[in-house]
Amino acid sequence: MPVEDKNILNRFYFIAGGMFIFGLLIVFKLVSIQFIEGDKYRELAEHNTTKNFTIEANRGNVYADDGSLLATSVPKYDIRFDAVTVSKEDFDKNLVPLSKELSKLFGKSPAYYQNLFRKARADKNRYLLIARGLGYSDYVRVKRMPLFNKGPYRGGIIVEQNTVREHPMGKVGERLVGNEKNQEKGVYEVGFEGAFDEFLRGKNGRRLKQKIAQGQWKPVSDENEIEPQDGYDIVTTINVNIQDIAHHALLKQMEFYEAEHGSVIVMEVTTGEIKAISNLGKTDVGTYYEKLNYAVGESHEPGSTFKVMAFMAALEDKAIDTSTVVDTKQGSKRFYGRNITDSKRGGYGKISAAKALEVSSNIGLASIIDDHYAKNPNKLIDHFKKWYLNKKVGIPISGEGKPMIPEPGHSKWSKNALPSMAYGYNLKMTPLQTLTFYNAIANNGVMVKPRFIKEIRTMNKGVEVFDTEIINPKICSDKTLDEIRDILKNIVKRGTGKSLYSENFSMAGKTGTARTEYWLPNWDKDRKYISSFSGYFPADNPKYSCIVVIHKPSTKKGFYGADVTGPVFKRIAQKIFTDSPLIDEVNEENPKAPLVSKDFETYYAKVQKGGSKVPNVVGMTGMDAISILENLGLKVVTQGNGTVKEQSIPSGEKIQKGKKIILNLS
Repeated sequence: MPVEDKNILNRFYFIAGGMFIFGLLIVFKLVSIQFIEGDKYRELAEHNTTKNFTIEANRGNVYADDGSLLATSVPKYDIRFDAVTVSKEDFDKNLVPLSKELSKLFGKSPAYYQNLFRKARADKNRYLLIARGLGYSDYVRVKRMPLFNKGPYRGGIIVEQNTVREHPMGKVGERLVGNEKNQEKGVYEVGFEGAFDEFLRGKNGRRLKQKIAQGQWKPVSDENEIEPQDGYDIVTTINVNIQDIAHHALLKQMEFYEAEHGSVIVMEVTTGEIKAISNLGKTDVGTYYEKLNYAVGESHEPGSTFKVMAFMAALEDKAIDTSTVVDTKQGSKRFYGRNITDSKRGGYGKISAAKALEVSSNIGLASIIDDHYAKNPNKLIDHFKKWYLNKKVGIPISGEGKPMIPEPGHSKWSKNALPSMAYGYNLKMTPLQTLTFYNAIANNGVMVKPRFIKEIRTMNKGVEVFDTEIINPKICSDKTLDEIRDILKNIVKRGTGKSLYSENFSMAGKTGTARTEYWLPNWDKDRKYISSFSGYFPADNPKYSCIVVIHKPSTKKGFYGADVTGPVFKRIAQKIFTDSPLIDEVNEENPKAPLVSKDFETYYAKVQKGGSKVPNVVGMTGMDAISILENLGLKVVTQGNGTVKEQSIPSGEKIQKGKKIILNLS
């Protein structure tokens, strides 16, 4: 065989051998995949084409005591645009009409949207943001617009749905209701949302889905599928009307006195139900918002509102009676090397113990307590412990401040501790803890735990009901209770709160003015105070108790409790009385608005006329116009809100029963 032919044959054998070996390797790999690594690859394939998706449970609603929504979950929609998937023909044909429709809905010019879409088309942007956070009705409008109505593949519309938490009352009571933690969706720590999160959040479900074209997933049958369980609803004790009254009464005073922060609590006396809590803090630009829950979380020296506790302990021990004479000197008295002064220059001289509390004499209360408890301070402190003033109330809302009542051996204890405590210093309490005690006075001595929740519900069925919880069935004797209630009434009638007195309704309570940050070296040059008022109303048959605390009001405008916080208390009491009289009919101090009277007279005159012709209702309120026209047999359709600007059937035309009349309101 020629050498050349032999070389060709050798090459053929080499190539054939190589192909044979390659074939053996392929067969080996196929066998390996099928029998050795098959499970691994089958699992990987299944993982890439099927996936377990979490089905989020619907979070429960938070309701006020009358069923009004305080917090609820609503769907919101983000609209984006895929500029690549749309054909040139569809894009060119629908660009202008789509831009016009978007302009009508969102207010930007049609040119803006045309340029936006053209740039996205040129850049091949497949995820252009059009709108964020749309409600359902606006989302439906966008879906029906030119081009978008062709769907995601021909129209390029991309819809992303999110569930967000909304508060129908807006910023009123926002801190009390609670909201999501910053940067952590679905995490709640404060307010009702945080306290009852385990009930509200429900349980997420799970569903297996299979991947199909265009990154879409469809549900597939799965024995392990878990349906989500929606969260329970909670019905709170908050009254929307009282909350609104408290919020705006506090806000008005905070703005006038340019205060740093403040809080209000309104409690129902017999049940302990919290009807309102408002907390306002000042921003850097001077406005106010629900910054922190000061009413629950901030412990501070209460000042003169604590004098009531000290006075009641002395009455219970019969160390004094209301007529015991106390020498308040000339407005200054030295206790263990430290001067205690009264606000009245020249002092009150020798006065009764009851009078000392009425005029809020620091010297009077310090003298009473030091004279009778200096040798046995624990006797006084035991009263405070019996009244749970040294412990948290134990509410479910997180962040309750810890009270501080020192006793011998405590780091804050000294010879001056006792006289200081007598008028509200050298100890700390939160507004809620102080109010709990005052509420017990109003409640015939029964101390009840503040209550925020009425019940937990699901599908309109009760799951758990929360009843009134008694902390102390009787804080003191009836004699002490009668005496202290008389004094609290007299404080408003003739004492430090006399500027608040009104014959139209009765109130009882105690003013408080405490220095704060007095330990700072420049305090005399920049004095700061905490003003407060705690009490209840009506004085003789209390329905509600209330505390108002305002921190650091402008001393140029005032800082005494009677001037700063007392008017807030009075405004709340007056408004609640006026809206819902509790004993007798109460006259509203504000005169009737002339416009309201005039509107009623106009409405009444037209109703009396009746007749067979369409009346002129232009200028009337929509509600009055509807009432008149429907009583005449017309079918009324309104557009807008407010007063009637135009009516479709002119006045004077003969009435045809059942005919439609359109009213344009604005």
